Amino acid sequence: MKHSQFTGFITNASIARSRRGPRAGPAPLSPGRAARPGQFWDVVALTAADAQQGSAYEQQLAEKLRRKELPLGVRYHVFVDPPGPKIGNGGSTLHVLQCLENLYGDKWTSFIVLLIHSGGYSQRLPSASALGKIFTALPFGNPVYQMLELKLAMYIDFPSHMKPGILITCSDDIELYSIGVTETITFDKPGFTALAHPSDLSIGTTHGVFVLDPSSFSGKGGLEYRSCHCFLHKPDIEKMRQCGAVCIRRNCSQLSSSGDHSDSEMDSECVYTDSIFYIDHNIAKLLLAFYKQIDTLCCEIDAYGDFLQALGPGATQDYTKNTSNVTKEESQLVEVRQKLYSLLKGTALNVIVLNNSKFYHIGTTQEYLFHFTSDSKLKFELDLLSVAFSIFSDKAETLDPSASIIQSILEPGCIVGPGSIIEYSRIGPEVSVGNNSIISGSYINLKVDIPSDCFLSSLSVKINDQVKYVSMVFSVQDNLKKNVKLLSDVHSLQFFGVSLLECLDLWDLKVSNQLFSSDNTNFGLWTARIFPVCSTLSESVRMSLKLLNSVQHKSAFKLSDFKLLSVEEMLTYKDVEDMLKFRKQIYEEICLQRQKKEI
Repeated sequence: MKHSQFTGFITNASIARSRRGPRAGPAPLSPGRAARPGQFWDVVALTAADAQQGSAYEQQLAEKLRRKELPLGVRYHVFVDPPGPKIGNGGSTLHVLQCLENLYGDKWTSFIVLLIHSGGYSQRLPSASALGKIFTALPFGNPVYQMLELKLAMYIDFPSHMKPGILITCSDDIELYSIGVTETITFDKPGFTALAHPSDLSIGTTHGVFVLDPSSFSGKGGLEYRSCHCFLHKPDIEKMRQCGAVCIRRNCSQLSSSGDHSDSEMDSECVYTDSIFYIDHNIAKLLLAFYKQIDTLCCEIDAYGDFLQALGPGATQDYTKNTSNVTKEESQLVEVRQKLYSLLKGTALNVIVLNNSKFYHIGTTQEYLFHFTSDSKLKFELDLLSVAFSIFSDKAETLDPSASIIQSILEPGCIVGPGSIIEYSRIGPEVSVGNNSIISGSYINLKVDIPSDCFLSSLSVKINDQVKYVSMVFSVQDNLKKNVKLLSDVHSLQFFGVSLLECLDLWDLKVSNQLFSSDNTNFGLWTARIFPVCSTLSESVRMSLKLLNSVQHKSAFKLSDFKLLSVEEMLTYKDVEDMLKFRKQIYEEICLQRQKKEI
């Protein structure tokens, strides 16, 4: 196994160690044995947006524990956001604190907790919408690893260097870093402690940015413990410069995968951006007391923007009235922000500066495709494979090296183009998949050319106690989060580069309130009832590809005779058990084939 420039490098062996649990004494734990107290997380908590998502997470956790793919002796919990208005990951954090106290009483304040924010509906990566981004498959492992195992592996050495408290992270990012052999990342200071990564200024505009105390910061070495003057949330570049967040670093560029130092002698501008952060239990109890004082939280709080911006000696309450980065502005938001600011003002924000580190976000179709097929650096760091735990004969098919096949069965004769990802699918011999496409959870057994830039994902749904199937199809560039408030503006929505209004005409569908599953002010691709409900998985794929073909060739395909669902409704009716059953069938067939080869 090759070594990486990052000591945070995740190999198959290190994830296997996370599945066993961390080192306990001179020898690692055997699979299925419990981790020793103080050496691993006491609690691993996942958040879910609603009861249906929570149930899906519970089922997948149970299956992982049954297969002994997760360390034992850890309390795994799924905490569902309270019903009602969305409360954001900040609100979810507060709710989790309440749930921990309800479950464990005062004992929870002695726990080391990993809190993974995994709620939300993944509208920018809808292949993860049904079963969750934290269960996104990765192109390596035998069987394949998912994001949850990667998170446990990346943070495997943190609990033993952490005082009781809570480490907060998201489900769709990867942090890799390099520090000296004798250096240790330690979370033992009161208040908040955050990791910081050097990033281009353009990256800083979409993340949190630390304004580091210049007297305590050198920018040298792999690891520095520094204080933060203030925290900026998604600032523009002018704001970064005004506040002194921009640093000039020599050797700022990362080593290439070959270890080449070319370009590293150039001075570079960078900012230090956020990823994960830790709160000690005194802060956790303070936040919980605040949550209890609020009768009902009715607005979205950002754990990063609304907690961290209140910290450090340079913090001001100006941000509390700035709603430019807010998806939906609620009347309670400014009031809650001001109360949080008063509560946290004066609290220290400790920063662990990782000067040689890299932060990857895998939350959109474009990021997913790039990082798992084209990004040579991440491929090198994680040993990503072109074919991971799949049946794929090399006799007749064509597979570009940049494509990625994950727990799938591809029959001889099929073709997969450059930069495409196939996961949890069966692909027949007469299927040709174009470039830069995503196929997820599908069974394709017809003769078909799937175009480039295509996103195809199939779901099992249960309607009137009967299992049915629906396949969503889009362009990987379609914006599923965009919506309009008036039916007369539906023409501005784009489906595969074509006005949705033109598509509806080809499909014999009329623009009306009934065409959309949401309220009368939320018209978009996410809520458009355009996908046929079918009796078999393969038939649902065939119908949705016909729908797409009609748009590409400007030919009529009548949808008005079908029962149609929107993506929003597909998630409401999803049958998690049946989807996991399909994955399990593929898993068992791959295992059986491998056993036959070994005989």
